[in-house]
Amino acid sequence: MSKIALVTGGNRGLGKDMALSLAHKGNDIIITYNQNATEAQAVVAEIQNLGKKAVALQLNLAEFKSLNGFVENVNKSLENDFAGKKIDFLINNAGIGAFLPFEQVTEENFDDFLNIHFKGVYFLTQKLLPSFNDGGSIVNISTGTTRFCIPGYSVYGAMKGAIEVFTKYLAKELGTRGIRANVVAPGPVETDFNNAAIRNNPQMKGFLSSQTALGRVGQADDIGSVVAFLCSEESKWVNAQRIEVTGGIMI
Repeated sequence: MSKIALVTGGNRGLGKDMALSLAHKGNDIIITYNQNATEAQAVVAEIQNLGKKAVALQLNLAEFKSLNGFVENVNKSLENDFAGKKIDFLINNAGIGAFLPFEQVTEENFDDFLNIHFKGVYFLTQKLLPSFNDGGSIVNISTGTTRFCIPGYSVYGAMKGAIEVFTKYLAKELGTRGIRANVVAPGPVETDFNNAAIRNNPQMKGFLSSQTALGRVGQADDIGSVVAFLCSEESKWVNAQRIEVTGGIMI
């Protein structure tokens, strides 16, 4: 019987590859998108072509008050599109990026990152628990920059650091339900994230490539398979772990 994975920000980049990797593992998929519904429906069609069920729901984590409405939409979709089944896997991937030197960070910047990367993830996970099967898996997406520091990413790194601590508490408190919680921490990946900063800056790409043991930056398909592994029986004893997927950067 197919299980259901919910991937936030699954319409593009890393989230898209996570959704497709999970579908290849035999799971049905719910993805979220913020603005680009056409892009999201293209991913849904791609998953359906694999023979799996898929739907796309709108979610803007920056608008904290919208979470209750989103959870209601998830429950309606579970009832109408997935025969009343519950979610088995939650991948908290949606996010924003920006180069913001510490001295230039505004309260508005801080609040946006807080809502999207930490507060929204914290309470979305909480609100989805009644719709979550025992024995499932939660994967929170972090970043390599919680281990090493890149100037300009203090807000992003700090919020992801909070997510890493939160994940350990999830693992501890949800363990009685057999729900595992882990972190995947990608390094620099060549996608359109943060205005395609790596793709559009050959000098940056070259520098970051030189800092990895494998001599390149990451691609989206370097990450999705790791997330899919953490949502499979093969990882049933992996819990409360931070798995860095960076090609060995800054070691």
